[in-house]
Amino acid sequence: MMKRFKAPLPLTFHSSQPSLPSTLLLKFKNQQCSNDYISSLCRQKLYKEALQAFEFLEGNTNFQICPSTYADLVSACSFLRSLDHGRKIHDHILASKCEPDIILYNHILNMYGKCGSVKDAGKVFDAMPERNVVSWTSLISGHSQNKQEDKAIELYFEMLRSGCRPDHFTFGSIIKACSGLGNAWLGRQVHAHVLKSETGSHSIAQNALTSMYTKFGLIADAFDVFSHVQTKDLISWGSMIAGFSQLGYDKESLGHFKEMLCEGAYQPNEFIFGSAFSACSSLLQPEYGKQMHGMCIKFGLGRDIFAGCSLCDMYAKCGYLESARTVFYQIERPDLVSWNAIISGFSNGGDANEAISFFSQMRHKGLVPDEISVLSILSACTSPSTLYQGRQVHSYLIKRAFDCIVIVCNALLTMYAKCSNLYDAFIVFEDIRNHTDSVSWNAIITACMQHNQAGEVFRLLKLMRSSEIKPDYITLKNVIGACANIASLEVGNQIHCFTVKSGLVLDVTITNGLIDMYTKCGSLGSAQNLFGLMENPDVVSWSSLIVGYSQFGYGEEALELFKTMKGLGIKPNEVTLVGVLTACSHIGLVEEGWQLYKTMESEHGIVPTREHCSCMVDLLARAGCLHEAEAFIEQMEFEPDILVWKTLLAACKTRGNVEIGKRAAENILKVDPSNSAALVLLCNIHASSGSWVEVARLRNLMRERDVRKVPGQSWIEVKDRTHVFFVEDSLHPERGKIYAMLEELWLQMLDDGYDPLQA
Repeated sequence: MMKRFKAPLPLTFHSSQPSLPSTLLLKFKNQQCSNDYISSLCRQKLYKEALQAFEFLEGNTNFQICPSTYADLVSACSFLRSLDHGRKIHDHILASKCEPDIILYNHILNMYGKCGSVKDAGKVFDAMPERNVVSWTSLISGHSQNKQEDKAIELYFEMLRSGCRPDHFTFGSIIKACSGLGNAWLGRQVHAHVLKSETGSHSIAQNALTSMYTKFGLIADAFDVFSHVQTKDLISWGSMIAGFSQLGYDKESLGHFKEMLCEGAYQPNEFIFGSAFSACSSLLQPEYGKQMHGMCIKFGLGRDIFAGCSLCDMYAKCGYLESARTVFYQIERPDLVSWNAIISGFSNGGDANEAISFFSQMRHKGLVPDEISVLSILSACTSPSTLYQGRQVHSYLIKRAFDCIVIVCNALLTMYAKCSNLYDAFIVFEDIRNHTDSVSWNAIITACMQHNQAGEVFRLLKLMRSSEIKPDYITLKNVIGACANIASLEVGNQIHCFTVKSGLVLDVTITNGLIDMYTKCGSLGSAQNLFGLMENPDVVSWSSLIVGYSQFGYGEEALELFKTMKGLGIKPNEVTLVGVLTACSHIGLVEEGWQLYKTMESEHGIVPTREHCSCMVDLLARAGCLHEAEAFIEQMEFEPDILVWKTLLAACKTRGNVEIGKRAAENILKVDPSNSAALVLLCNIHASSGSWVEVARLRNLMRERDVRKVPGQSWIEVKDRTHVFFVEDSLHPERGKIYAMLEELWLQMLDDGYDPLQA
């Protein structure tokens, strides 16, 4: 007899006995009709109606429910995932004269598993007088479905020891448990059991194996299983198409989609279309997506919520925002995921106003935004022009208590930083100071880096070290970048030592950052030593070193590095060629520089950028080829900027070329009429050629425009303190000692034979 663990409860769904229409009362004229009617409702999937009919019968003691009808009612509870109703049906079975057979027991087991009560399922299983493979599979499946994969696997091995042989349904459940655990080794063991089993070739087991291997990222194993499936069904194709798409094999995913269509045995469902649309979006192939869109409509899925959501996301990622909007409005009753997709699409497309408009529409429809909604809307606010919208969203988040969630606060922090509002970013950071994670610290440190606040970066690093959150690779990358920006070798050395002591393995990214820092600080020896310790330096490593040598005048060494790099088969990037052109400029290799510039695209596949053009102007101007430099500027595909003209103007001063210098200065003043450097250099050119009338005119112009020459400055760091010096500085607190030392150095130079007239 079946044991139960609490007193029977009456099956009631309402406070009073339901009254049925007189036409339905005929359905209950006898016991057989009553059972047949309830079973008929269940077969029609009218589960709620079946339970209501049973409630009506439950009050009449003259009627008895047969075991098959009980099984149908228990299945109805399984489908509705109603644990309360299931328990009431179970209690009614126990109170009745019905002797449950193994089939009914298995239905009850399955119901408890699907309703999330594996404890009740276990008690039923223990009370069963006999068990079969369905009993074991139901219990295993229940634990697997409720995230108790360890217990499911334990039961599987217990089943094997009992002598009960698993079938394809058992394999499907236990393979799913292996997937949930992420245990590939155990999954392969189960795979071996499948191969040895008589039912292992069934599509359910094979499809589960395909899905498991794709989840593990073992796409070759998944494809091997798939290729051996004798009769591929829709789940087989869907698992493979989704697996390829999820693992980044998008072309292969679309290839299998096409192959499935060519076979013609199955019509794609909404989930397969969703995977195919996802592959198109990853490949940025809207034309493929448009073709499949037409196919989706043809198969009657044009308004489907799942396919429509994926299609909307595909159009948005490919930049077709209007098409995404059209598809979205065609979805029948879009859910929160669909709204999030369209909001994210317009956010990533840079249209903050439209993203916020959809956000408002979603709220007016009665849907409550989740974390994905607010993260998407915050990502739309990425410039100072969107700061107002960002503040509005912030206000809404405070009202809905989203500002208590760390991940949302991190997004707020990043939003304010991108909108050039570092002050508010710090306010958000301070509000979550006691609940921060590594993302929070890295976000505020990155914000300081973006706003050139190197001092704040170092201050935050000290605070972070005193907290429970430890610096990671992103933190170190930002801090090393701050050292490079202010050319602080002493702090850079300390950060290098801290990186080694912290136990973080120096990956290529961090090492490249250190090399860049050392080169910018002028410590080429340290950069070279670090480079020499790298096992596999990449193109960034080589480029950092080449640019460093070039900038400090070691042109020949830079060119030798470039030659070695090419000899090793490492393809240069844009930065590499900037360094090589700079090296050619510093050592006067005009022909070599010209040749490299002309063959950039044909030999290296790199289209010349504005930086490369600036290097060429510098190369020609330094070599005295001023006419060629001016002609080069005029034929540039880019609009010449001030830096290019300044380069030419400085060379004109050195070479005393008044005409070209005048034209260069005029072009600078067109862009920036108050540019002091251009006016001063032009004055010097006229003065060197004796054109004093022009000198007087330019100086009057400078007085009229209130243009002042920016004094030159330099700095030196001594004992964690930076000392800044200006030309003819009279404000430095230790100016007396400084000028006394300069005079002493001057006298020593004269004693050593220095002649200022010949310098």
